[in-house]
Amino acid sequence: MSPLSPHGPSPRPPREGAGFSTRAVHSARAPEVDQVSSSVPLYQTSTWRFDRLDDFAAVIEDRRPGHVYGRGYGNPTVSAFETVMADLEGTESAFAFDSGTAAVHAVVTSLAAAGSRIVASRALYGGTWSLFHEVLPRYGIEVTMVDAADPAAVAAALPGARLFYVETIDNPLLSVPDLAALVRVCADAGVPTVIDNTFASPYLCRPAEYGFDYVLHSATKYIGGHSDLLAGVVCCRAEDRVGLRATAVEVGGAISPFEAWLAVRGLATLALRMERHCATAGQVAARLAASPAVARVYYPGLEQHPSHPLARRQLAGFGGMVSVELTGGLEAARRFCEALQLLWIGASLGGSHSLVAHPALTTHRQMAPAARAAQGISDGLVRLSVGLEDAEDVMADINRAVAAVEETLGPARG
Repeated sequence: MSPLSPHGPSPRPPREGAGFSTRAVHSARAPEVDQVSSSVPLYQTSTWRFDRLDDFAAVIEDRRPGHVYGRGYGNPTVSAFETVMADLEGTESAFAFDSGTAAVHAVVTSLAAAGSRIVASRALYGGTWSLFHEVLPRYGIEVTMVDAADPAAVAAALPGARLFYVETIDNPLLSVPDLAALVRVCADAGVPTVIDNTFASPYLCRPAEYGFDYVLHSATKYIGGHSDLLAGVVCCRAEDRVGLRATAVEVGGAISPFEAWLAVRGLATLALRMERHCATAGQVAARLAASPAVARVYYPGLEQHPSHPLARRQLAGFGGMVSVELTGGLEAARRFCEALQLLWIGASLGGSHSLVAHPALTTHRQMAPAARAAQGISDGLVRLSVGLEDAEDVMADINRAVAAVEETLGPARG
């Protein structure tokens, strides 16, 4: 069958003698190809042709496989991305979205409704925190925040909840919760589990192996890996994908074919990239920990990090993210960031370029100062996404920034 018409014969050519515009629209037809391409083809189309109304109805109602329309009804390139993500995360299925936030929203609204309650870790990305505190309450969904490092506290909050939400490595303090313990208490309460695995990627951790029901990513980050796409994905059981698809069809948020194609391309080098991210980040963390200008370094690969024992057990590496609390508060953080030359001040993470951000001013700006302080996010906290540059060059840039802050300490401290 032609890839342009998977439910019938190849599109018929225009009738003989058809006008110029008709031929311009209808004469282009993809040839039948029996060979397998070395890369996933990009099906850059929003809609598909059917020769019979019954076939159209069957596919749009999900009674038979096929493609109808790009808004959640499927596309071969999108299916390729979903297939590889499910395979890497060890789940039956996956559904791809146009951003990580769309993925979070779809999971929550597929499981919770007005009058229900969800339980979530206190340690969350600022955008997720804002969704849970600013958006969901408008629709009658209550959110209970708990310390995910305390399974007993999680268990006490679970009765009556519609889901439990946590991050594999939290943003921005990089704590690692006990995944097996959290799954146990949720299973005992009969509460579905949702985890954001963005910071780890499936190369470092596969939460479904611990029993998590929904594993989601902002694929914009390590999955894509090149800071050139926006995407999200949820990996889950096939039966749970049905609800995600229904939500995406009605409210939008499904991924575009081109973004899916970029994500598939990125995944081919995920293992190589993660090894490099982790190796250089470990050097950066150790260097920062040795500076008198640094009050604390947050990196699960450091033995002094509270989550280090769990990270060693649950992760295949400690990740490419490093957070550092500088003495001197906001001014020290500003001096550090603006002294960097190789690392860019910018949004996002997990790409080939090293990036630096100030959570209080950017990624967690939605939180009131008191809420940030309660979560341990100080004005002196800086978050680093360590990229793929040569480690020597990254370290030289870090040394330059550290020296700029140490200069302010004076001879007694420096």
